[in-house]
Amino acid sequence: MIIDSSAWIEFLRSTGSAVDLRVRRALRRREPLRMPDVVYQEVLQGAASATHFIRMQQHLDQVPAFVPDDSRELARQAALLYARCRWQGITPRSSNDCLIASCAVEANEPLLHSDRDFELIARVEPNLRFA
Repeated sequence: MIIDSSAWIEFLRSTGSAVDLRVRRALRRREPLRMPDVVYQEVLQGAASATHFIRMQQHLDQVPAFVPDDSRELARQAALLYARCRWQGITPRSSNDCLIASCAVEANEPLLHSDRDFELIARVEPNLRFA
């Protein structure tokens, strides 16, 4: 499973939401998880202080990285996905969401998120599955 930054934020804030609880269950059960670099960056850049950054980094470093077979091809797929969304009248708020969705599709893993843009992206990309 790939966990989007929106879901990691729910978990780190201990919101008690269904997404927060799903992340907790995945970690407790040691489910196989992979983290794209873009998710790693998005979560860490939200740190409130240097201490908070280090603490979050220590937690996130426990999750294996998702390494694409070909990063240039992944970037091309993400750009094409963003364009396909626009061509259908959908403009994702963040192009990173298309990159994260493309990671999940390439990895053939479900995506756990708390971001409405992924639901819109899934209308265009039928291979995007959710956890």
